[in-house]
Amino acid sequence: MTTASATIPADAAPPRLGPAAYLTCFSGIVWREVLRYLHQRERFLSALVRPLVWLFIFAAGFRQTLGVSIIPPYESYVLYEVFVTPGLVGMIQLFNAMQSSLSMVYDRETGAMRTLLVSPFPRSFLLISKLLGGVAVSLLQVYVFLIIAWYWEIEPGGPPIPIGFGLSIPAPWNGYITALPALILAGLMLGSLALFMSSVIKQLENFAGVMNFVIFPMFFASSALYPLWRIRESSPLLYEICRFNPFTQAVELIRFALYGQFEWTSFASCVGFTAVFLLGAIYAYNPSKGLIGRRGGPGGGGA
Repeated sequence: MTTASATIPADAAPPRLGPAAYLTCFSGIVWREVLRYLHQRERFLSALVRPLVWLFIFAAGFRQTLGVSIIPPYESYVLYEVFVTPGLVGMIQLFNAMQSSLSMVYDRETGAMRTLLVSPFPRSFLLISKLLGGVAVSLLQVYVFLIIAWYWEIEPGGPPIPIGFGLSIPAPWNGYITALPALILAGLMLGSLALFMSSVIKQLENFAGVMNFVIFPMFFASSALYPLWRIRESSPLLYEICRFNPFTQAVELIRFALYGQFEWTSFASCVGFTAVFLLGAIYAYNPSKGLIGRRGGPGGGGA
């Protein structure tokens, strides 16, 4: 009986992976993330409870205290719940990214990450596929929230979008369409940050500390809940911190996109932060150079 070593030369190159193999791998990873989310009803509800509490309870209490003046992209005075809606959309994407980071840590502890990363596909491709799967999940959460906000009569504005034959898409649906590229870019940036953080977090028990020292400062030190000019009036130093916060740039990108406008500064900042975080995550998951390699591989739980 001939063995595999006798039939295959030792110096034979591994078979090249074609586009069909990459497409199958990509769709499998993304679909796994979506199915995992759909099967976790508690995760779906928790993703909506946080922003809805802010929208229905806190916004009602702060409406008189935090009235928002005429600032771009708004062309008139707006209610506080209108102003805070883009920030709550960013909150959904931020917490979803951190949830993806938690799942990466869990997969590493259980060994599922090793099964994924030892495949013949490049690690960068696998990590980007995992990242896009998380972005797809965040888009589902965001648009469910926007539909609920629409029933609450919180509608983004912006000029109608012409679609030809004398037809156009009126508000608020035009804002939901123009916000899609901004939501994808913001999701990529926050997901890349979470991907890098998953290489730093050693155990699931450390995730609570990350929540306190990373997520909440990013959220509260941003323009998600209040305009930055109010912060500048009380603390110029805090204003500068908020202005250079990556989450602030993501929120402002979404805010302008909901009104059919493009914010170049936020766009460039989000692209730059995405590149830095993603390259850091790819380096960290490199078995010979990154943080994962120093702990004994992606499936290990070494200290």
